[in-house]
Amino acid sequence: MGEAKLEAWLEETRTFQPSAAFVAQANAHAAIYEEADHDPERWWRAQANRLVWHKEPTKILEWESPFAKWFADGTLNASVNCVDRHVEAGNGDKVAYHWIGDGEGERRTITYAELLCLVSQAANALTELGVKEGDRVAVYMPMIPEAVVAMLAIVRLGAMHSVIFGGFSADALASRILDSGCTFVITADGAFRRGAASPLKPAVDEALESCPDVRAVLVVKRTAGEIEWVPTRDHWWHEIVDRQSSTHEAKFFEAEHPLFLMYTSGTTAKPKGIFHTTAGYLTQAAATYYYVLDVKAEKDVCWTAADIGWITGHSYIVYGPLINGATQILYEGLPDSGGKDRWWKIIEEYGVSILYTAPTTIRMLMKWGDELPAGHDLSSLRLLGSVGEPINPEAWIWFYETIGASRCPIIDTWWQTETGSMMVSPLPGVAAAKPGAAMRGMPGISVDVVNEAGQSVANGEGGYLVITKPWPAMTRGIYGDPSRFQSTYWDRFPGKYFAGDGAKRDKDGDIWLLGRIDDVMNISGHRLSTTEVEHALVGHPAVAEAAVVGASDDTTGQAIVAFVTLKFVKDDHEQNHAEIIEELRQHVAKVISPIARPRQIILTPDLPKTRSGKIMRRLLQDVAESRSLGDVTTLTDPLVVNMIAGLMESSSNED
Repeated sequence: MGEAKLEAWLEETRTFQPSAAFVAQANAHAAIYEEADHDPERWWRAQANRLVWHKEPTKILEWESPFAKWFADGTLNASVNCVDRHVEAGNGDKVAYHWIGDGEGERRTITYAELLCLVSQAANALTELGVKEGDRVAVYMPMIPEAVVAMLAIVRLGAMHSVIFGGFSADALASRILDSGCTFVITADGAFRRGAASPLKPAVDEALESCPDVRAVLVVKRTAGEIEWVPTRDHWWHEIVDRQSSTHEAKFFEAEHPLFLMYTSGTTAKPKGIFHTTAGYLTQAAATYYYVLDVKAEKDVCWTAADIGWITGHSYIVYGPLINGATQILYEGLPDSGGKDRWWKIIEEYGVSILYTAPTTIRMLMKWGDELPAGHDLSSLRLLGSVGEPINPEAWIWFYETIGASRCPIIDTWWQTETGSMMVSPLPGVAAAKPGAAMRGMPGISVDVVNEAGQSVANGEGGYLVITKPWPAMTRGIYGDPSRFQSTYWDRFPGKYFAGDGAKRDKDGDIWLLGRIDDVMNISGHRLSTTEVEHALVGHPAVAEAAVVGASDDTTGQAIVAFVTLKFVKDDHEQNHAEIIEELRQHVAKVISPIARPRQIILTPDLPKTRSGKIMRRLLQDVAESRSLGDVTTLTDPLVVNMIAGLMESSSNED
């Protein structure tokens, strides 16, 4: 869509109003905001009735900033809330997951009754291996049913899972295992990507060389590849899990019992271990899935196209949907595994009605052309969603017109690993939507946009997104580091949670997210620290210094641009430059993950520094974004930044 057409569309159709038919059947209703705003704590207590309690709570919120307790005197079990309750209610034959493997012919359908059997067997196996209440268990797996089963079995025992994205390197895996004190690991021999086997177990073996406290590794046979084996430590899933009893009596735990750890990048090289507790998180995950995704468990087929290695997968592939008794798609492959129309085939074959995915994927699908979705029946779709980063209006419009046939509401959601669940989104059936706008805080959620002084900005102005009151799914802290939790999220605006994102209010008061304002980059919806990438680069023996910034990218939202000075350069410098750049890109991919591989590496004799020696990343950001340079008078050598700009332009021309 060209700029003229886009502007005309926005002028003509400024907001999307849901159809009368959708409004009439929507889970949310017009008075929901007023009800929640009148008494948020009472409203959240009502939402907690979505859970099955062993002991009903009499308390709602205990708040000593920045730490909250929700429903603290109640007891429950997360796994029972996801699985047992539905079987006991007579819905065991309902499909929980349609699993679709990377290959065209791989299919499994798992009912709630079958899921309960699998979870019970896994819980019994973990007990045999020695897992007990309070233990931390690392899960490093592909998108296969056993990953969900493992998560539910772990929390059934009162242990915590720390799910680590299967694309992370051995070094990244080791650092997370060590920080969390995991003593058990669940993994697979490998995964499939576009039909090719990709090993996982070797990364675990390498990581565990520096993790002596890990006592057992449980391995799912997925690819049948050759792997190393430690007989006293390693156990095949099919040998130990499959022989267990298919029944397991669950214990019940306090509402604030730790549920899981999830690592997210921070502004230092060390990732932050965000931990969530049970009842508050489950309450908000269930309520937001019900209201925002408008799920009708009796008829919808839902597809959250994410990986369980990220918070979206936790909240909206596992806990939120299962508590609501939904039927879901669980997909292992990439968007183009088996062809660039793979997604549209899946939607047509399974009658998917709710699709929730990331703007990066939407833009990728958009680039592949309208003729691919046009070749499939997508009439089952009734609601579309965006998650992970702000969506640009053009992608929103394509998603709405081409995929949703101009009839499906679009929810543009903002939330974080730290918030646990959706926080800002239009509410389908109640609120209109604007292309690219997150609109307003959810019922029961108090958000604001403030200036540097922490004061609310007027309509039409921009500032910083903050949350002004506690919410049930909020993180209970950074694992083992409460002072870092305080300084990272609460010191900037005392009494307010600072999300780290910029935002603006339009003339109607609706919220538009502007992206990260700190040193965390958002690459295809994955948050990566600039410092973490810089440390990886400087860890290479050829690198003297490195500075990393995020630059705008049409496909990934942001892309990594690295400015590197080398310790030495060979005589044949041009050939050597090309070789070393590729070597550095691969080095970062190995140390962190392929998603951290820089889009561009600019080799420069020096970096722009102040007289105190501080690298001026602001100026490098301007160079990466091709913006005019600001004040350079504080630099030791003002000519350096002009030289880097020339190198950047030359590199872009070569690309």
